Amino acid sequence: MKIFLVDEKGVEHRLDAIEGWRVMEIVRDHGFGIIAECGGACACGTCQVEIEPEWLDRLHPARDDEQDQLDDNYAGPNERLSCQLIFTPELDGLRLRLSRVSLEKAA
Repeated sequence: MKIFLVDEKGVEHRLDAIEGWRVMEIVRDHGFGIIAECGGACACGTCQVEIEPEWLDRLHPARDDEQDQLDDNYAGPNERLSCQLIFTPELDGLRLRLSRVSLEKAA
């Protein structure tokens, strides 16, 4: 199973993904700039990613605490916290990019 991630330079990477892991963990463990200050507790917004539009309907809706973090970061309509997305076989091939928020906070 895999995730396709576009980095800050616009280069697409294929990441091996493991069922049951948070998308945040997969991206971070492949060495990409997700800080995840809160460790996945939905409390910091430093793992924000932009999901390709064709994948949005396959994701569960954001809970209130996630939506609050996204609102605080002025997230676009395709952005989610990667700590709140658990990888399942239905997400095999998920396409995303690091958001401006996670990149700015990593700098």
